[in-house]
Amino acid sequence: MRIAIAGGTGMVGRRITEAARERGHDTAVLSRREGVDVLTGQGLDAALEGADVVIDALNISTQNARKATEFFTATSRNLLGAEERAGTRHHIVLSIVGLEAADAAYYAGKLAQERLVEASALPHTIARAAQFHEFAGQIIAQTTLGSLTLAPRMLSRPVAAHEVGHHLVDLAEDGPSRRAPDLIGPEETTLAAMIRRQYAHDGISRRVLELRLPGTYRRGLASGSLRGDPATARIGEMTFEQWLGSEDRRG
Repeated sequence: MRIAIAGGTGMVGRRITEAARERGHDTAVLSRREGVDVLTGQGLDAALEGADVVIDALNISTQNARKATEFFTATSRNLLGAEERAGTRHHIVLSIVGLEAADAAYYAGKLAQERLVEASALPHTIARAAQFHEFAGQIIAQTTLGSLTLAPRMLSRPVAAHEVGHHLVDLAEDGPSRRAPDLIGPEETTLAAMIRRQYAHDGISRRVLELRLPGTYRRGLASGSLRGDPATARIGEMTFEQWLGSEDRRG
């Protein structure tokens, strides 16, 4: 089948594209580099010609709820409209496990995106995944002050990005299901523990201070809702420790 990947040059998008091509699917990467701007809609109609499935893995780096909501709703409206015109049969959106518990900041945008897709007449699948292993490094970059890294209290079951990529291609092959089982990692941990393990692996000596912070978003992180439910979720295989020394981390 022909699979179009929005955000196909990003961290997860690259893995989706690789997984689809490994299985013999025709792929179209929707990116500005390819002359497609999903945020404005430029080039979308031509890019989606003949597409059977669209996988939306677009992302934005912001903790501002308004900016996140504007981005995810605008890009989703443009994709869904172009898919209807093209006759695309399946829209898949990558989302986050446990969103309802943290309906603020970036997560507010993702929840608004889910609701827009659910209200669409287009056959769709919402695919929620736990935080990626890379999340620890993202927090390190944001909250490190000299020899100290601040880590918000967060319970999680992190998952490998390449497993998310294969999961999304599985869903493309299976057809629309409205809501797929969550994808979560094989072990339960905290964000602070992940950061400490990453520092130990990389030979970095730095103190990690775990904090319980106020606000809906941070309370949601600490609540454990972002772990998903192992009884009903699909569980990945790669642990955080395995990921630290893997090609997936470097890729």
